[in-house]
Amino acid sequence: MNVQVFSDKRSLAKAAAGEAGREIRNAIAQRGWARIVGATGASQFEFLEELTKISGIDWKKVEMFHLDEYLDMPETHPASFRKYLRERLIDKVGITKAHLLDGQRDPAELIPEITAEIRRAPIDVAFVGIGENGHLAFNDPPADFETHAAYMVVDLDEACRRQQFSEGWFQSLDEVPRRALSMTVHQVLEARKIIVVVPDARKAHAVAKCFQGKVSSMAPASILRTHPNAFLYLDKDSASLLKPELVDALKA
Repeated sequence: MNVQVFSDKRSLAKAAAGEAGREIRNAIAQRGWARIVGATGASQFEFLEELTKISGIDWKKVEMFHLDEYLDMPETHPASFRKYLRERLIDKVGITKAHLLDGQRDPAELIPEITAEIRRAPIDVAFVGIGENGHLAFNDPPADFETHAAYMVVDLDEACRRQQFSEGWFQSLDEVPRRALSMTVHQVLEARKIIVVVPDARKAHAVAKCFQGKVSSMAPASILRTHPNAFLYLDKDSASLLKPELVDALKA
């Protein structure tokens, strides 16, 4: 696993966005289009801001999927990930082919449709973060490492819901939904390349658990260590609990 640690989250974001931009341009040059997975959440603000500044990307040749959405969530809600991606990526760069997860639709109808679309061709690059509880997408611990489904309905654990509230997306914990639609761990790992953006001290415990402990469903993002082309971007705060020799080992 390629691991890089930066002095601050802006430097992290610029480096990660630069790598993402190169991957998108290369895919377009080689195949005429690029397929990406977009990440959301407060940890991705700077990364997406830097990504949208990159020149030389024909965004009309980019097809986008995303990781997750709350069930029964209207797109007008401040916490909607559809709203987030439209405002911070899709509308800013002019992506015309985005497969957004509509949390207000019946999952029994939506999941087969989105599965058929994402499996038409490989994903060139997936952008992901990890949760304070180590989740990957909305796969909270213990995550399902066995399913080969592309998307599934999941129950959100207390730690996940508290994170969403603490980030300011909801006015109370009671408002945070208890269920969501999430890309599975298996589907995330199907991407040719994975760019993992994890800034801030509040993620330090999760980073240590996922990248210093064993690969385990109780630390869902630990599975990223098994991917042959995963790039982990940390700042000094999120990396603060990692042993220096372990960072070197992860780079190997």
